[in-house]
Amino acid sequence: MFEGLTDRLGQVFDRLKRRGALSEADVSAALREVRVALLEADVALPVVKSFIEGVREKAIGQEVLRSVTPGQMVVKIVHDHLVEILGGDAGLATNVAPPAVFLMVGLQGSGKTTTTAKLARRIAKRERKKVLVASLDVYRPAAMEQLHQLAKQVEVAVTPIVPGEIPRAIAARALDQARREGFDVLLLDTAGRLTIDEELMAEVAEIRDLTKPHEVLLVADAMTGQDAVRTATGFNERVGLTGIVLTRVDGDARGGAALSMRQVTGRPIKVLGIGEKLDQIEEFDAGRVASRILGMGDVVGLVERAAEVIEKEEAEKLAAKIQKGGFDLDDMAQQLRQLRKMGGLGGVMGMLPGIGKIKEQLAGAKVDESLLKRQEAIISSMTPKERKDARLLNASRKRRIAAGSGTTVPDINRLLKQHMEMSRVMKQMGRLGQKGLMRQGLGALFRR
Repeated sequence: MFEGLTDRLGQVFDRLKRRGALSEADVSAALREVRVALLEADVALPVVKSFIEGVREKAIGQEVLRSVTPGQMVVKIVHDHLVEILGGDAGLATNVAPPAVFLMVGLQGSGKTTTTAKLARRIAKRERKKVLVASLDVYRPAAMEQLHQLAKQVEVAVTPIVPGEIPRAIAARALDQARREGFDVLLLDTAGRLTIDEELMAEVAEIRDLTKPHEVLLVADAMTGQDAVRTATGFNERVGLTGIVLTRVDGDARGGAALSMRQVTGRPIKVLGIGEKLDQIEEFDAGRVASRILGMGDVVGLVERAAEVIEKEEAEKLAAKIQKGGFDLDDMAQQLRQLRKMGGLGGVMGMLPGIGKIKEQLAGAKVDESLLKRQEAIISSMTPKERKDARLLNASRKRRIAAGSGTTVPDINRLLKQHMEMSRVMKQMGRLGQKGLMRQGLGALFRR
């Protein structure tokens, strides 16, 4: 989402870092470019003005101008101000007397129903809470059935559908069910409209008064830019929000909505939808988002994503196996699957520090995301014996595997070469012991 802004700010700060000392004119010129970059990213004008004034006040001072590394100091000041306008960290109210009620509100098409299921899954899996979801959308065709199907996929309970029931009655029944059956969290997916209207606001306010929610979360599409900010303002004034969920942040939105919402509404962004899959959601962390904007990456986020995907028991089994000198093609397939679950090469590399500076080289290298799937297909087309012992793969076997996987013999040879390299690295890592293996794990996939 912040790619364009990251590129522009990166160019500005690179020029500053190359200077041994900064004059007031240098800082002013840089801030003019930062201002343009923010405006082009669709950040609200009052937010831009406030941001530039705050940075200027600290950047044009003796402490910075005489600093040994003044360029780095200005970057730190900008980073700290980004954290400030993004609103710091505001967790979800899950640790309250149960049931914690979450009221999900927003316009049609913002991804509210899918976000409800994503959030339910995250709370159930990461916080080990007993979660119930209920659909109050009696207007959109199949909306209630959609939530039922999603709830089944993420393995959380759902309030049964009663035909002809009005939203207020569904909310009351869901709340009663949550209390009787000992649920920790209840998520209520309300109906949306194409635009804010009196009927929508009256209905949401009525449900709010009935259920007394701990969280009123606005689900807003980041792709809508400043329209999302206006929607947030409208809901906050009429219903009273506790936080905002931004969806589709993995798209080509310019990022202005995210940078404007906290300042304009006074309500924090609490959750980000980072993809279409039901596990692609993360709690908002202002420091980490600011680091991404400034091209510093998000290593903490990468580690958290790996922890979600990699089963500890499986990792320990692999570690023990490698210590004995074994790393077969089945093990390689498992590592490839884990990498795909983490978002593929693009998803992982996008969170690494400084990756923006080599983006053009990476584009020139034409990294093919489908490569991982093809490699898995090749391994799946082998017999169990071939996967255990790659030395069995002679020319005729390779032709058979290529025909079965829809690939070519050179593709198979490249895979086998990569497996040999990974085996060599794994043997070296085996000497580190099990703790060393657990620390390095997937890193071997990126070595040449």
